[in-house]
Amino acid sequence: MNEHLNNHEDGRWAGRDSRKDVVRNRVWHELEETGSVHGAAVSTIPNFIGSEKAAALLSSLPFWKEASLVKSNPDAGQAPVRLLALQEGKRVYTPVPELVADYPFVELDPVRLKKDGIAFEEVMYSQGAMKHGKPLQFEEMDPMDVLVVGCVAVTRAGGRTGKGAGFADLELGIFRELGLIPNGAPLVTTVHPIQLVPNSDVVMAAHDSPLDWIITTEEILETNTKYPRPKGVDWDSVQPDQFENIPFLREMMKRITT
Repeated sequence: MNEHLNNHEDGRWAGRDSRKDVVRNRVWHELEETGSVHGAAVSTIPNFIGSEKAAALLSSLPFWKEASLVKSNPDAGQAPVRLLALQEGKRVYTPVPELVADYPFVELDPVRLKKDGIAFEEVMYSQGAMKHGKPLQFEEMDPMDVLVVGCVAVTRAGGRTGKGAGFADLELGIFRELGLIPNGAPLVTTVHPIQLVPNSDVVMAAHDSPLDWIITTEEILETNTKYPRPKGVDWDSVQPDQFENIPFLREMMKRITT
């Protein structure tokens, strides 16, 4: 057995949930060992081989075709999703990587980008998005039609885990507090088939948001998840380093809870 599989210290955010550390490490190293990822996988939302194909499958779904505003994680594995959205005339919200700025999100508006002569390929990755996107506070955002999250491991039951930092569930919790996720707006992800694991491998906590759809390079899965959806932010589960490293978080908590 590969020695990495039991090394819970693999991963920048290891230790917050040892059960999820196990599956994350296994998936990361299997992706690397099978040549199924661009570059290193550990501590990342994987930039998996075939991400363009998964994005194309996602774009074939009716809820995607009807959407005018898509939220997407900023990772390279979902860059083709953001590109297709812009090419189809959809606005895109994408977060500042690791939420380290004074504002949490930027808006990519295809109309404005065209007017300014900025190619969509220039903003499909996070560096270009941060350079050319319009900064937004949470309260300035509109309700979203589709929410795309990055994942390391997913299950057919709708279970998911990211890289362990908790950014996605924090964002989704704030969206729910502010009424920015309409009823029926799907939570979706694109992944490599290796990232699809047995249901028992991912234990969902109360603050974890389950997936409605999983799109791999080979299939489209509607989870019909039975997991409960959080109603907002579980502030008790927010880590001390998150309060320390995310500039706006304490002020955001005050605005939401008072």
